[in-house]
Amino acid sequence: MSEKTFRRSIMAVALAFTALFSVLVIPALMADPDIVGAFAAGFVNPYSSGYASDAIACWLILALWIAYEVKTVPIRVGAICLALGVVPGVAVGFAAYLLLRSNRVAEA
Repeated sequence: MSEKTFRRSIMAVALAFTALFSVLVIPALMADPDIVGAFAAGFVNPYSSGYASDAIACWLILALWIAYEVKTVPIRVGAICLALGVVPGVAVGFAAYLLLRSNRVAEA
């Protein structure tokens, strides 16, 4: 896979997830703006609990990776990637970090 194809694929997945998130979550959140309840709804059954736990663990791993690389691959907007990992989701924050990181590594 070429780098161009890789980058486009990462962007496509992040955009597709953002669109899906917007369609699924925003209307429900507008109807009931209880953010704590929205996060808790991810744990309503064992299956959703497993997926929610996976997403939280992936965000924590991304946070550790960004904290680890802050001195070796300085990316000033790593915190923004972590915020994107919360809303709309880890898929977007991770994709953004990968793209920013690949730019930085290519410059070095």
